[in-house]
Amino acid sequence: MDNITVGYLGFVVLIVLIFLGVRIFIAAGLVGFLGLLYMKNWKVAAGVAGMAPHSEVSNFTLSVLPMFILIGFFAHHGGMVKGAYRFAKAWLGWLPGGLAIGTVFATASFGAVSGASSATAAVFSHIAIPEMLKSKYQPAISAAVVAAGGTLASLIPPSAILVIYGIIVEESVGDLLLAGFIPGIITALIYILLLVGMFKVKPELGPSVTGISWGERFASIGGVLPIVVVISVIMGGMYTGWATPTEVGALGAFIVFVLALLRGRLNFSNLSQSLIETVKLSAMIFSVIWGIVTFVRFLGFAGLPSAAAEWVSSLPISPFATLLVILLMYLFLGMFMNAIGMLLLTLPVIHPVIISLGFDPIWFGIILVKMVEIGLVTPPIGLNCYVVSGVRPDIPIEKIFRAVLPFVLADIAAVALFVMFPEIVTFLPDLVKGR
Repeated sequence: MDNITVGYLGFVVLIVLIFLGVRIFIAAGLVGFLGLLYMKNWKVAAGVAGMAPHSEVSNFTLSVLPMFILIGFFAHHGGMVKGAYRFAKAWLGWLPGGLAIGTVFATASFGAVSGASSATAAVFSHIAIPEMLKSKYQPAISAAVVAAGGTLASLIPPSAILVIYGIIVEESVGDLLLAGFIPGIITALIYILLLVGMFKVKPELGPSVTGISWGERFASIGGVLPIVVVISVIMGGMYTGWATPTEVGALGAFIVFVLALLRGRLNFSNLSQSLIETVKLSAMIFSVIWGIVTFVRFLGFAGLPSAAAEWVSSLPISPFATLLVILLMYLFLGMFMNAIGMLLLTLPVIHPVIISLGFDPIWFGIILVKMVEIGLVTPPIGLNCYVVSGVRPDIPIEKIFRAVLPFVLADIAAVALFVMFPEIVTFLPDLVKGR
């Protein structure tokens, strides 16, 4: 067999192993190693498997991931999540669907300090759903709001998915995090407009919150200030250029840690839990990267990425038609695969194609993350929906999937908006470069 055929065969074998339940880092590392052994020899295969993962994970840029993950755990145990929710409820609860809108605002705020979509969905399943049910909201819409709101953490910086995208395609992590801010805010606003319309048309979904005094509203501001401080540090540091993403991540984690101590919310038990969970999640992500790096080197030796780019570029269709096919592919894959695995498996082939078509890789990264967000709430996998259902088994998963459909349509509309007006995505990175 020629190398291209071996590359395609390796890709098929990897997908089969994943669907059989083999852990992705084991499957990717094994297929990559055996593929190199077949095409080259033991020395090349062992050298790549031994050196490539080390060279990749020793990259300073990758150290941003544990910092952002740690911010989320400190914020959760420090009580900042509940503070953000109380603020949102006090100031937005009077609107049609006010509690649901407050939940979207609070999930966006928590996403801005956690960067983890499933963690956001899990946390607010405990905090927001009981509040909405107590206010006579329908269970399905309550769960759907939390599942969809959790996806905002994938886009609003700090975003672990954007960091991983930047590392895989070797683009600026700082530019990607800046680029995700405005689209993340716009997506949250689209969700809010959607909810206002839904609750106006069907008021039986849930009532507005009444009886909150101005004193209670102003008192709630203190609960959201820590999050405002952390967002300002992260965005300000990257925008002005005085700190790298890793440095602002470390500073953000330190600020959240100090604020949690001052609020008396951080004891030895939840401090150790935060550190242990951060190490576990970081080790999982690093393990996937180790295996995928070996697989990517195998694809490179097989010549698959360049062959795919040449083939797609030669198709008698417009670049935007090709982009649409790629996005539909990600929409399909998102129904069956987790986000990190999907990006690591496909980007070595897709990124050269995007470059050959003349698209901005920073812009494409944001569009791709939006597609990942849609995959987080679409069946049969829909990870966020299953996370919510796991916390609230009294709400059937099929009802959650039905209730989340309007949010999927809203996300598709957001993707169309960002495709038609790419300046929305590239505005902040271009502004920083033009300083």
